[in-house]
Amino acid sequence: GCDGSLLLDNSATIESEKEALGNNNSARGFEVVDTMKSLLEAACPQTVSCADILTIASQESVTLTGGPSWTNLLGRRDSITANRTLANMNIPGPFDTLERLKFRFSNVGLNNDTDLVALSGAHTFGRAQCRTFIGRLYNFNNTGLPDPTLDPTYLETLRQICPQGGDGRVLANLDPTTPDTFDKNYFSNLQVNKGLLQSDQELFSTPGADTITIVNNFGNNQTAFFEAFVVSMIRMGNLSPLTGTDGEIRLNCRVVNAPPAEADILPVSSM
Repeated sequence: GCDGSLLLDNSATIESEKEALGNNNSARGFEVVDTMKSLLEAACPQTVSCADILTIASQESVTLTGGPSWTNLLGRRDSITANRTLANMNIPGPFDTLERLKFRFSNVGLNNDTDLVALSGAHTFGRAQCRTFIGRLYNFNNTGLPDPTLDPTYLETLRQICPQGGDGRVLANLDPTTPDTFDKNYFSNLQVNKGLLQSDQELFSTPGADTITIVNNFGNNQTAFFEAFVVSMIRMGNLSPLTGTDGEIRLNCRVVNAPPAEADILPVSSM
């Protein structure tokens, strides 16, 4: 996202990151970015990058739903390619263990536990498809039993939403208490074993994990969560951005700019 590579569609030369395992059927809302880009191009052509649009939109979506506000550094430029292989390696998945989550975060330079826990707190709103957690409800790790870390009442609620053999595309709230508000309840839910995804509950239910203390702090102190979230979001947004003459400012966030016409780049001979 720091270089807008996620926004590129498949082409003859690009394998879109939209189809990476962690993004497919999860990342959405691209048409909203298209609208913003179209309006910006009309007002100030080739000035605001798609990467900066994503950065600002992320911050505004948090603020407008009750979360903190912060100032982003701007001036990113857009990539001219995508890397689905790298996306598959680095984007957290719903079945990740805590060890795997830590590896993915450290692999991109987010190598402290506070970044991992704070950024996971973005799951205080949003939805997840049944297919991303149904194993926890009926056959956790091929045991034939539900995930023992799931609160029994919450388990039954989720089974009503996601019956065995049902439509795996049905959505459930990541935060069952305040699903459309950015608050600390994601962590409060983990404290009572009501994390929706395995990768969520791992932060609190992995025995001896050093993330438990951080979850407890954020679950009991919303200000502490908000402050840490801002720091981690800024840090994540500044991971190897393209600046200066690197990359480009795309005219359409879904495709790289067309190269200059041959006539525009041929030298003009003197007469």
